[in-house]
Amino acid sequence: MSRFKTVLTTLALAAGLLSGAQAQERIKFKIIGQPLATGLIQKNKEQPFFEAFAAKTGLPIDAEYKPIDTLGIKDTEQLRVMKAGLFDIVSLRVSQNSRDEPTILGLDLVGASPDYATGRKVAKAYFDVADERLQKQFNVKLLGVWPFGPQILFCKKPITKLADIKGLKVRTYDQNLAKFIELVGGTPVPISFADTHQSLSLGVVDCAITGPSSANSAGWPEVTTHQLPLGFQMALNGYAISLKAWNSLKPDQQAKLKTAFDSLTEEIWKYSEELFVDALNCNAGNDPCTTGKKFKLVNVPVTPADGELVRSAVSKVSLPVWAEVCDKSNPGCSQKWLATVGPVLGLK
Repeated sequence: MSRFKTVLTTLALAAGLLSGAQAQERIKFKIIGQPLATGLIQKNKEQPFFEAFAAKTGLPIDAEYKPIDTLGIKDTEQLRVMKAGLFDIVSLRVSQNSRDEPTILGLDLVGASPDYATGRKVAKAYFDVADERLQKQFNVKLLGVWPFGPQILFCKKPITKLADIKGLKVRTYDQNLAKFIELVGGTPVPISFADTHQSLSLGVVDCAITGPSSANSAGWPEVTTHQLPLGFQMALNGYAISLKAWNSLKPDQQAKLKTAFDSLTEEIWKYSEELFVDALNCNAGNDPCTTGKKFKLVNVPVTPADGELVRSAVSKVSLPVWAEVCDKSNPGCSQKWLATVGPVLGLK
C-alpha cells in the first residue's frame, strides 16, 4: 500500500508540476509602434504601456515592441504587414495607410475635427464602421483610437493668414489634405515625417503640416519661422490587433485586453491636449513650456475667416474627394459616414 501511495503521490506531483507549467505558458505578441521621431506620446505613453504590457493588461503576454522607424518598414505599409501575419498589434497611422484602405480616413477628414471635443465625437461615431472594414479586408480588429492632436501649419516664409500659402510648396501626408492645400492655392508635396526637417532645410518645401509637439520634438522650428495654430485634421491613430492573435485569447482575456487599451487611449486623449497647448508655447518661446524646447516662432493669429474656411472644407473638398475614392473600393462607404458622422457635424 505504501508503495502504491508513493506512486500516487509521485503522479500527483508530476500532474501538479505539469499544470503549473501550463499555467506559466506565456504568449508573445510582436508590436509595431509609432515612429520614435513623432515624440512624446510615443515616448511617454505608448512605449511604457507595451514595455509593461503584462502588468497593464493582467495577461500572460510578453510584448516585443519596436517603433516602426527602427524596423525598416514604411508607415504606409502597416496594414499589409499585418495582413501577412508578420505582427500581432500595430499602432496604426490612419492617414498614412488610407491609400490601402480609404475607409479608415473617414475617421479624420480635413475640417471634420477642428478641436478635441469634436474629434472625440467623430471617432466614437465612426469607430464601428472602421473596425468592420479592417476586419473584413485585413483581418485586424480595431482596439482604440487616439489623436496626436490638431495638425497645424509651419512655414519658413512670413505668413499672416492661410491664403498666404498661395504659390508655396507644402508638405502633406494624405490625399485629403493635399486637395485642401490645392484649394487654398498651395502646392502639396507628399513627404514622410522623418524626411520633413531636411526638406524644409533644403527648400524642397516652404511649409509643412504636423502637430506642434511632434514639430518641436523633430526640430522643425529650427528650419521654420512661423506657426499658424489652425487645426486641419486631428491626426487620429489607432491600435489594431490581428484577428489571429485576438481569437487566440479567451473571452475574459479579450475583455481585459480591450479594457487596457480603453485606458491607454483615454490617457492619450488627455495627454495630447496638454501637449498641444504647451508645445504651441514652447515653439513661440512663451511660458509655460514644460514638455519641449523653446524656440522663437512667430505665432500667427487665427482669423475667423480661416477657421470657417477649414470647417467648410468638409462639404466643399474633403468629403466629396474622399467619397469618390472610398466608394470605388467600398460601395456605400460615404453613405455610412454620413449616417454616423454626419449627425455629429450637422451634415445630411
